[in-house]
Amino acid sequence: MMLEQLSKAVGMSGKEEAVRKIVLEAIKDHAENIRIDAMGGVTAIRPAKKNKKNAEQPLRVMLAAHMDEVGLMVMGFDGDGLIRFTAIGGIDDRILPGKRVKIGDVNGVIIWVPIHKNQEQNVVKIANLRIDIGASSKDEAAGKVKRGDHIAFESTYMELDGGRMLRGKAFDDRAGVSMLIDVLQAKNGYPVDVQAAFTVQEEIGLRGAIIAANRLQPDVCFVLEGTTAHDLPNPTAQADDERDLNPTSRMGGGPVLTIMDNGMIADPRLRKFLAETAEAEGIPYQYKTMGAGGTDGGSIHKTLAGVPTAVLALPCRYIHSPAAYLLREDYDNQLRLVQAALRRITPAVLGR
Repeated sequence: MMLEQLSKAVGMSGKEEAVRKIVLEAIKDHAENIRIDAMGGVTAIRPAKKNKKNAEQPLRVMLAAHMDEVGLMVMGFDGDGLIRFTAIGGIDDRILPGKRVKIGDVNGVIIWVPIHKNQEQNVVKIANLRIDIGASSKDEAAGKVKRGDHIAFESTYMELDGGRMLRGKAFDDRAGVSMLIDVLQAKNGYPVDVQAAFTVQEEIGLRGAIIAANRLQPDVCFVLEGTTAHDLPNPTAQADDERDLNPTSRMGGGPVLTIMDNGMIADPRLRKFLAETAEAEGIPYQYKTMGAGGTDGGSIHKTLAGVPTAVLALPCRYIHSPAAYLLREDYDNQLRLVQAALRRITPAVLGR
């Protein structure tokens, strides 16, 4: 599991080099035909372990995980040295005020209106926020950072509760990247060709996945993701039966299977196959209860003549923030399910 190293790396959409370097080093002895595409995505293949059952052309199973994370970008400078910025990917304006950030090696903090001045604590839109790097003039600020520089949240990776709970930034989708590396590094082989796609620019439009799918031409695809676990009690509830917020997923509930999101309807055959595999292997699983958000599957399933696609996601609290949480047991259970699916899947799952 390489989640700590991957979480600490800075790699917003369009600038995934640091993450790609880690990936390439991790898979170089465990895959073949490792290639970097024009946008910076990485594809690789772990060929099927040959046996009598797959003497013919083995099934091509694509596993996709995106390397990029949400973040911010420098857009300009005010005369007093404060920095204007915009979001890269989906970030909630409410979490920004007071957050520590880094622009390369330059430290900064996103300003906020103190409680003494804003007693109603109205949400300040990102267009009205600024980053303070300690500069006192426009020229001084421009001498330290440049327009277009990427801005990362300052975050510390931690293991809590004896390593049971993991905390860090960019679990969407460094958790998926870590898991895909684990799949490739596993000692035992698989009866299918595992086509690994470490994609780019997912957070700004599922862009790199299109190139990866067209290059690999898979028979089927599983997207490895992190998803929202909104499983906390409702603090305004007046009674115990009101405290369940109908969470999108629960930490500790195991891998999350998507039924539908904003970009696709998961292939019913694959969803059924994953559920049956989990039950056969004694692996807990759950369904995503909200049809919002999106993954690389939204692009992949429409490539070529159509690619049957399903999503397996890890439930994470505080996703798209500097400090997401996930449970190690959910990670381990999802890895077990992915590997079991690779061992069990056949063309018959797709009715072929």
